Amino acid sequence: MAMTVSYSVVPRKNPAKKSEPAKYYAQAQASGELDFEELCEAITSRSTCTETDVRAAISGILYEVKRALKAGRIVRLGDLGSLQIGLNSEGATSVKEFTGSLIKGAHIIFRPGKTLAELMKILSYQQVLTRAVAQSGAGGDSGDDPDKGSGGSGSDDDEAPDPTV
Repeated sequence: MAMTVSYSVVPRKNPAKKSEPAKYYAQAQASGELDFEELCEAITSRSTCTETDVRAAISGILYEVKRALKAGRIVRLGDLGSLQIGLNSEGATSVKEFTGSLIKGAHIIFRPGKTLAELMKILSYQQVLTRAVAQSGAGGDSGDDPDKGSGGSGSDDDEAPDPTV
């Protein structure tokens, strides 16, 4: 069963080549949110757990994930996926030249598990007009099939391409 992802087309400049004109990229459009309260209620309705049980379990997972990440461990959450600390740093010309001061920050890397990865294989895509595109007159029927490219891609549609690649 296919799932349709709505996207808009947005201009993005290459930060490494600011003089070049912007290129246009797909950007996934959210159709709402699922907040913590609603998530707990939904899980409660699908199980024998009370909402308090669900909240306690999620709180316990968060506590243990933080402990494991602080200890430098990869956290594997079964079919949900895995979490790991990643670093952002400036480059050095050699290992001897590298110091901890070149590390600019950290982030959490999420790698989807099998269940979520399989979801990416059944996606279809439908373009939606954003207010800015509609006002510029750049939207409309381009003749492209809105489902073209279904089946997932190796790119991250929510971010501009990395100009260093």
